[in-house]
Amino acid sequence: MSDPAILIEGVTKRFRDKVAVDRLDLAVPAGSLCGFLGPNGAGKTTTIRMVMSIFLPDEGRISVLGRKSAIESKDRIGYLPEERGVYRKMKVGEFLTYIGTLKGVDRKPLSKWIDQWLDRVGLPEVRKKRCEELSKGMQQKVQFLATIIHDPDLIILDEPFSGLDPVNARLLNELIRELHDAGKTIIFSTHVLIQAEQMCDRIFMINGGKKILDGTVDEIRADHDPNTVVFEPSPGADYESTVRSIPGVYSLSMGDRGVVEAHLDNDADPRSVMRTIVERIPVRRVEVRRATLEDIFVLLVKPGDSEDMLRAALSGRAGAEALHA
Repeated sequence: MSDPAILIEGVTKRFRDKVAVDRLDLAVPAGSLCGFLGPNGAGKTTTIRMVMSIFLPDEGRISVLGRKSAIESKDRIGYLPEERGVYRKMKVGEFLTYIGTLKGVDRKPLSKWIDQWLDRVGLPEVRKKRCEELSKGMQQKVQFLATIIHDPDLIILDEPFSGLDPVNARLLNELIRELHDAGKTIIFSTHVLIQAEQMCDRIFMINGGKKILDGTVDEIRADHDPNTVVFEPSPGADYESTVRSIPGVYSLSMGDRGVVEAHLDNDADPRSVMRTIVERIPVRRVEVRRATLEDIFVLLVKPGDSEDMLRAALSGRAGAEALHA
């Protein structure tokens, strides 16, 4: 098994009296696509900045790509910070050439690379425009190209979808997937749960500076299964008393679009409940509902702490669904 791309061991970071990151442990496998989740103020950006050696931890240690710090691995890392920024007076082509040169890219193939990638992100005509002439979304795509211009092994994206419309969010989604398929290790932070759930093979969630989730999406669902069977009764079917009487069912609730949720005891067998429902009432469909990250977050985080993230999850639902439309 290869060494992790990022290894965080017992890391704590304080700002005066506030503990921003609290005894954090994390191993990011090489080649993974990892979603770094948490509400605003959870400690995500502080952790990323420590990984990038912008901040130094007060306690603990961090290794990046097998080295003691990101400084020693800087030419193999692409970093898109939360605070966007391009050299506004420079022309787009000049800006990307300058960044590529700083990253050690050979100037001869660089010009062709810039043309190809500007076309790939839907900006074929902007090479000679000043960065300040571009819209915010266009500038964000240019900065993304600056992040990957040197073909890094590790790509760290802090809120990369923030401010993008659904079309450009879908495009960025495709680019991230392509880079991951090419073997890159990619970490992106977000507070939109649905987005991460649809894209990532691994999830790391932080709240109040502490880790509350860490694992593959399947592992996390298995560990926090809500044990719920959903079914759509046929019109006019009298289902309530029948389903409530099934052993293992402790409550019913209405879901979306006429779907009923049967919540089960922890030791109940969902498949047995499904068979009994099919035998006793006419239904259009019945299935076991998988836990969503939103479900799990609600289980693990206090309501006051989760307010920002749940609001973002709900507002981001349409945009995240557009990524896969």
